[in-house]
Amino acid sequence: MKLAALDVGTNTVLMLVVEADARGKLAPLAELARVTRLGAGVERSGVLDPAAAKRTLETIAEFTQRARALGAQRFLTAATSALREARDGAEFIAQVRARCSIELNVIPGEDEAALNYQAALGGLHLSSAEPLLIIDIGGGSTEFIAAQPGHPLRLASLPIGSVRLTERMVRHDPLSAAEQKEIIAAIDFQLGMLDWPRISPSVTVGVAGTVTTIAALALELASYDPARVHGAVLNRAQIQTTVTRLLNLTTAQRRQLPTMVEGRADVICAGGLILERALTWFAQERLVASDQGVRWGLIYRELARADTA
Repeated sequence: MKLAALDVGTNTVLMLVVEADARGKLAPLAELARVTRLGAGVERSGVLDPAAAKRTLETIAEFTQRARALGAQRFLTAATSALREARDGAEFIAQVRARCSIELNVIPGEDEAALNYQAALGGLHLSSAEPLLIIDIGGGSTEFIAAQPGHPLRLASLPIGSVRLTERMVRHDPLSAAEQKEIIAAIDFQLGMLDWPRISPSVTVGVAGTVTTIAALALELASYDPARVHGAVLNRAQIQTTVTRLLNLTTAQRRQLPTMVEGRADVICAGGLILERALTWFAQERLVASDQGVRWGLIYRELARADTA
């Protein structure tokens, strides 16, 4: 069986195409990603920017066409923060349906967090018996998942994301010291809204483009290599050094970094500050980077459902 999983985020569209054998073993056929910035201006206007919506629709159409050419028999989809908030989100979903013949499902933040948990367990071969914290930094929101053996899974989605904070607070290039302080204050305020007891995870996992870009830079890769990034272990000093480096560069200079994906250079600093503050808040000294997020969670969940059917 060939499956395609589509993740439409605030900043990035990602698609994974896999073939699953009868035992559930996965063979990736394609990994597609493009920054389209669907959530540009949504917090301010409440509606999708027409140019961003067009870019995203064209990307989804291209990706679904490529998936079908590879023989994808079923499409699994998830749309996150931007389409949760945009008043005209239903119109965009209708356009995707008409253009691509797929149904784009808008999922709540808690489902987004749960999918990342499934992806972490399956993709990093972690045990559900050990305490685990997952941090998924998106464009519009950041999801936190805390797993403690013997307790229900804790899921939280906070309205802090790399695009949201950049649009709201950044006016200088590079960011001014005052802007950095304002972003940190906003992050700390939202983290303070978590009504979780203090947790002591044995493993902390970071997911999505902010984390994988910072990991690639910290590892000093000549080009982005998912095989080297996925599962890489970074200490907090490496992360802080990399984020400080990014904060001291202009957007143009960040674009020239060898592992910087087009469309991420202007928002990576806000994302990096979210990562730094989250690690500080939870008193974590190490982070495992994951190149597998919601799209992989969709695949693992589908296979688990098939096993129990």
